[in-house]
Amino acid sequence: MKQLIAILILLMLSIPMGVNALPPRYAVPQGQALILSSLNETEPMGQYGKDAVWYLTRAGYNVTYLNDGQVTVDLLLNQIKNYNIVIWRTDSFTWKHVTYWWVGEKVNDGVQDEYSSDFAQGWLNANTGIVGASSEFFTNHLAPKSLSGISLLMFLSSDGDAVAPAFITAGISSVIYCNGSISLEFGLIDDLTVQMIAYLTQGESVYSAVYNTVSPYNQGQQPKDPLDTTYAPPFWYTGDGSVMIASSIRATVAHSISFR
Repeated sequence: MKQLIAILILLMLSIPMGVNALPPRYAVPQGQALILSSLNETEPMGQYGKDAVWYLTRAGYNVTYLNDGQVTVDLLLNQIKNYNIVIWRTDSFTWKHVTYWWVGEKVNDGVQDEYSSDFAQGWLNANTGIVGASSEFFTNHLAPKSLSGISLLMFLSSDGDAVAPAFITAGISSVIYCNGSISLEFGLIDDLTVQMIAYLTQGESVYSAVYNTVSPYNQGQQPKDPLDTTYAPPFWYTGDGSVMIASSIRATVAHSISFR
């Protein structure tokens, strides 16, 4: 009798019932996201990087994370076009009145030979030991619409407003950038970046994500002391502010399932 009861229980458990029945699993296409941390050795992204990956993965993206020497000139020119979302965390420096952004790749014979004319013209810089790229370098190498597959670039660096237009011309739909000088120390920029990613992956548009990140600090904030000033995070965007990275993934998934 006990064996019969056990068999009946197993049979009942094996039959899905009501809301407990799981939907079928489908192999749906994923969006591709790329995180580049060019100065990670000296300014590590740490837990913030893991948080960014978590939010993007949860939203349906397959995330690739590269840092320091893994971020090469060749990757920036020839491979980022294969991604839908790119987050590039670096910083700028000035050499002979020209602004450069650290790529991450250390200066080596290979890159100097391949891009010798760019170094000669000052579009690339080798003086710090890490390759630096100027806005002219991107303007001259990225053809119009060559990056049209990228919905969003988050360019986290000082003087981002000086190079953001080059990425828009290259076809990126929307670029979130930093104005003026920033610091990657202490985690403030990373913390605010993850906050924006959270907004974006929960269905906010680029405009809303940026505004909601910035506004708590500079909209109606009252300093505790009259001599204090409010802090306004140095973020803004150019391009299409209506871009929604979460909805595009949901639409792709829904389209895939509807044809099965």
